[in-house]
Amino acid sequence: MFKKILLSIILIFVLTCGTMAADIPKITIGWTPPDITGVFKTATDFFEASARQATENGIPVEIITRSPASHIEFASQIAIIEDFIQRKVNVIAISPIEVEVVKPALIKAKEAGIPVVVVNLLEPIEGVDVDCYIGFDNTVAGTVSAYAVIDYFGGPGILGEGEKVDISESTYLDLEFWQNLYTPEVIASLQDLKLNGAIIEGIAGGFFSVARLRGFHSVIDQFPNIKIVTTLPADWNREKGIKVTEDILSANPAGTLDFIWAASNEMGLGAMLTCERMNRTEVKIFTNDGTPESVERIREGRLIAETWHGFPEWGWYGTKYAVMLALGLKDMVPQFFDIRPRIEWQGNADKFYPNPELEPIDWNAIKEAYQKKF
Repeated sequence: MFKKILLSIILIFVLTCGTMAADIPKITIGWTPPDITGVFKTATDFFEASARQATENGIPVEIITRSPASHIEFASQIAIIEDFIQRKVNVIAISPIEVEVVKPALIKAKEAGIPVVVVNLLEPIEGVDVDCYIGFDNTVAGTVSAYAVIDYFGGPGILGEGEKVDISESTYLDLEFWQNLYTPEVIASLQDLKLNGAIIEGIAGGFFSVARLRGFHSVIDQFPNIKIVTTLPADWNREKGIKVTEDILSANPAGTLDFIWAASNEMGLGAMLTCERMNRTEVKIFTNDGTPESVERIREGRLIAETWHGFPEWGWYGTKYAVMLALGLKDMVPQFFDIRPRIEWQGNADKFYPNPELEPIDWNAIKEAYQKKF
């Protein structure tokens, strides 16, 4: 009799432990982008879409999104991070306004035991133990954009009137593609290419702006007859992009300017609208980022090309890896997830929006990995 009772107690204990191991705790992710418009709205939408899918599959996830009012309100983003720490969120996901500005707050988060996911860059933040980077090298992104400009105005590739290259639907028009195409011999053959262009950068002197400019110039400066007539900041803002473009066009009359490269699509869309309003559509617009709006403008031929920065990927995989970190599965989380910046153009726009190509997330496998810990 005693043995039967003891076996029953053991069985109940085992079953109870199994139930406890199966319980997934609610996970709260604090997400702070530089603002909540344009590209960052796209990222936020996919953070939330991934969280909904996780919840539907038995992993309850809440996304708390808070952002500064603009890209120059540095103190606001610091205050948001500190508030997330006080709330004891499970994970902080951030796209920094500026890297150096947020470092002390991220260090505080780590000291509080909160994992950190950084999106929008791959370059490691010195002095901060970031658990996962989801993004791209900003220098590479600027480099890819410059190759698209050269392609459109006569170089080999898929744009403009130059030599056309055969590509498949699966071809990534990323840095590797362009560097393989633009050999030293090809670059030497294009030394007579004559163009005048203007650049609209983000925050002058800021990390992201400097990196993208560096990449763009690394290509453009190989062509001595391509002149950058001016570089003006617009703080990643569409309205400021409109004003800056008005100044650029006023200083460069019709027939004297071939292109504008804007380092973000909010600024690039502002440049596009201004060129159209001022009847200066001979000035071709190239940009960076990738949102439903900008991809639609590419389909229409109003933007020539754009370098994809992967905002859906930020949110989709940002939630996935944040959940895994919250569940103690850090060993399964890559420290670097490279978006691979690549060119969007009319021929491949459907690969990006309305249905961006994203790998399915196996939430059941994540649950099983968590339960094996018990």
